[in-house]
Amino acid sequence: MYFIYILQCADKTLYVGSTNNLEKRLHAHNNLKNGAHYTKIRRPVTLVYSEKVKTYAKARKQEALLKRLSRAEKLALIKKYKNK
Repeated sequence: MYFIYILQCADKTLYVGSTNNLEKRLHAHNNLKNGAHYTKIRRPVTLVYSEKVKTYAKARKQEALLKRLSRAEKLALIKKYKNK
């Protein structure tokens, strides 16, 4: 199982990523020196969206699609996700 996720950083920017261990990855984004430089300098980060997919290939494809969305489109997706 893989996850695609969106984080909201302390400066209100959004970060899109994918992982096979969401809990471990969130810990890394918020606490470790290694990992994504983007989030490391914008801590703390908060998980605002996630979805499960079955394969690594699907996770990477979906991550790429989300990264191409505008900020407004990402925020609409997050709002829809929170209203489920």
